[in-house]
Amino acid sequence: MRLQVKAHKGHVSDQVRAYAEKRLGKLERRLYEGTLVEVTLERLNNPSIRDDHVAEGVVYAKGSNIVARESAETYEAAVDRLVDKLERQIERYRDKRTQEPRRASQRAAKAPVTADEVVSEGETEGETGEEAA
Repeated sequence: MRLQVKAHKGHVSDQVRAYAEKRLGKLERRLYEGTLVEVTLERLNNPSIRDDHVAEGVVYAKGSNIVARESAETYEAAVDRLVDKLERQIERYRDKRTQEPRRASQRAAKAPVTADEVVSEGETEGETGEEAA
């Protein structure tokens, strides 16, 4: 997993950056090797917004990208919430990629015989029966 921690409109302290890298390291065991995870930290400059520390994460996975955005009173809390949300989304993504092909093959194996197939089978049996008689 390749991790990029960026700051939007300003800079983030090394302590917060290290905390984000440590927490997002948990995602490594759920992702493929070369997957890029990009985290953007931002502080909103609006005094009426209580949760003004925002963490936004994008996981560039095979297929569609996984995006999550969380806000809290501190960067650490926002990163914690973001990691939880990304873990849930990644699990759903992995389940879909592994379980859906299996379900499709099971549906194909259990597919009922259509009326056209019954008629064509009946004609084949009838023709062989006439030749034998």
